[in-house]
Amino acid sequence: MTNPSNHPIRRSVRLKEFDYSQPGAYFITIVTINRESLFGTIKGDQVNLSDLGRIVESEWQRLEKRFRTIQLGVWVVMPNHFHGIIIISETENSWRKVENGVNSSAVEHFGSPVSGSIATIVRSFKSSVTQRYQWAAQSSTTKVWQRGFYDHVIRSEEDYGNVHDYIVNNPIKWSEDENFINHQ
Repeated sequence: MTNPSNHPIRRSVRLKEFDYSQPGAYFITIVTINRESLFGTIKGDQVNLSDLGRIVESEWQRLEKRFRTIQLGVWVVMPNHFHGIIIISETENSWRKVENGVNSSAVEHFGSPVSGSIATIVRSFKSSVTQRYQWAAQSSTTKVWQRGFYDHVIRSEEDYGNVHDYIVNNPIKWSEDENFINHQ
């Protein structure tokens, strides 16, 4: 489906009216532009990071310093995507008014980011990776990421364990991964 400007109409996969800044665990997947293997290669079960892959790793690790309310769970930089768990341990926005069980001021809308939300954290991460890469490449037109990202709200210990194992085992199962493109 397209709109008059010939750009695809994007539908959000986010939970409607869900407060993505509330405490909890969130599984994140972010994919490179055109699924290009920009971050490195896989040999056996080992990820061999490129310079850009090391930037991704470094910027991910800096997130806990930039957002005081989060902890990082397990994560992995793959050749053309990134998986990680973000744990929001408290909210920066506890003053928000909740009506009918919905914190309407915490629901992000286009053009109105919510401080400390998953979307804001991921946007900041993607931006810092891109800026560092553009600086290193001395090019302001170099793109790194596809638009958007995938998220999953982790709702139980079992779910957390499944996501954890999926991330840890991702390099081993690289050739089976939906993001695998055989052009390493």
